[in-house]
This record gives sequence, C-alpha cells and structure tokens, in this order.
Amino acid sequence: MNHPLPRDLRPRRVDQLLSQVKSESSIPSRIEKLSRYFLGRAYQADPLIGSANKAEVFTASLDAFDCVTYIETVLALSCARNVDDFTARLRKIRYERGVVQWQRRNHYMTLWIRNNVREGLLRPVSIPAVPTVTTDRVLNVVPGLAPRRTRMKCVPKRAVPRLARYLQTGDLIFFASTRKHLDIFHAGIIVRDRGKVLMRHASRSQGGVVEQELSDFLKANRMTGVIVVRP
Repeated sequence: MNHPLPRDLRPRRVDQLLSQVKSESSIPSRIEKLSRYFLGRAYQADPLIGSANKAEVFTASLDAFDCVTYIETVLALSCARNVDDFTARLRKIRYERGVVQWQRRNHYMTLWIRNNVREGLLRPVSIPAVPTVTTDRVLNVVPGLAPRRTRMKCVPKRAVPRLARYLQTGDLIFFASTRKHLDIFHAGIIVRDRGKVLMRHASRSQGGVVEQELSDFLKANRMTGVIVVRP
C-alpha cells in the first residue's frame, strides 16, 4: 500500500540526520545522539492534527514537539535506514497497526506501550529487586473517545531511586498520573552520563526539549510511579 508523505516532513533533514548516526553500532547510541540533536527545540502543545470530528493528518515535524512526538521521532529515526523507512516506522509507532486514523492513534500511553511492545519495537524493563504496584483505571480524558479500561504495572515513586541504577541510555520512561482517569502524564528518554541518570524530554514548563537529572524531575512532580521500556 502506498502512503502519502507526512505533513511537515523535510526529507533532506531526515537524510542528514540518518547519515550522522550511520556509523553508530547500536540503537541506544543512535537514540543518544539523535535525542541530543533536538535539545533546545521548541515545545508545541497538541502538535498532531485530528479529532473525533476532524480527519487525522499524519505529521512529522523536526522543529517542535510535545513529550510524545519527541520520543516517537527519536525512536523512529534511530531504527530507520532511509526517509521512507522513517515515515513507515513513525506511522506504526503512533498508530495501531500503522493505520492513520484518529481512532487508531495511541492516545493513551499504556496503549502506546502495549502496541509497540506487540510490534516488537520495545520490551518492558522489569527488575526483580525493585517493587511494582498494579492499578486498574478507566481512561476518559480524551474528548470523543469512548472510555477504556487499562491495567498498568509501575514502579512506585519511592522505589525509583532503586530502579535508577538499572536504567540504560535509550530507555523510555513514563510517569504514571495520580489522576484516576488518566494513565501517564509525561514521558522522556534516559541518558546515562558519568554516573548521572539524566532525562531528555519536551517540557511544557521549560518551553522546549531539555535535559535534566531524573532525580530533579522526581522531586518536582507528583506521580504514582514510573514505567520503563527498552527499545
């Protein structure tokens, strides 16, 4: 099946980025380099086009992000061989079975994780020495989308310092909301640097893509816990 090119795609820039990581031998090293490239890019709230009453438009901006599109873009680039491969991977990451429809978009991040694990792109990080808690929620914060039940297992906030020693560069970290009808409120990319555990993420409050210590983000935000997956 032929697919139209995403809106805002700049194929030449994608080619340039892929050439810069061509010599990197692993996905984590590619993620580190690509996520660093986007530091300082602007934050854009609600960057995707589509709703229950408006047709979905597949987009692929390299200039501004929210926390989800930042992760999606870096992940798709890190696995891609060329421009067409990048757009195909981004489509599959963002939409269930790669079908560009608003109803098929992975609106909730537990669904995003589940679908991308099923696609073989990610695997959950589970450490026997680190405790987890399981919660059931009915998600209903997306207007026009029917409520859906989800079950999520996360490392409680108090145990994240114990988890941190096992985190690796390229891991994706998701922060479980304290709101009973929402699963995840934010997400980022882990980078280890000389003993520090850093997170790169598109931050609304800071107005762009930033890097900060994970411990600082934990101190500044309320959360139920975290979920970590590994490409």
